[in-house]
Amino acid sequence: MSERPEPTRPHPAMTFRQMLEKVRLEGAYPTRERAEQAVQLVLGGLGRQLTGDERVELAARLPFEAARVLTAQIPATQPLTGWGFVKDLATRAGASPATTRWDTGAVLAAVAVLAGPDLLTRILAQLPSGYALLFGRAELIQAA
Repeated sequence: MSERPEPTRPHPAMTFRQMLEKVRLEGAYPTRERAEQAVQLVLGGLGRQLTGDERVELAARLPFEAARVLTAQIPATQPLTGWGFVKDLATRAGASPATTRWDTGAVLAAVAVLAGPDLLTRILAQLPSGYALLFGRAELIQAA
């Protein structure tokens, strides 16, 4: 009887430390600790919005520490629009919507790089309107 080896998790494109540094630079945060606070907040929120294969694939592409934050959340039954997402995070953090929007953009810019264009397109197709701009993409809307 042969034993099958445990499946290995693919190595993400960057370490958690590198991800935090990217977020720190993108958000112009003074410290890595401040960047980590933003990562925890935003990835926790994204984990409440994302489901299915896209959630699993994104978690596989994130550094382990970031994937753990994403997957520790139970997806919400009522998805939030992009603006609703920012307002929810602001309420949870006790911060202004403007500061939270800044944090969201800084973190999701790093997530977009790690996800890659194809997965990001699928993630955006799953989420309600308003998320494309948060990930740094234009949001095209069809005329009615």
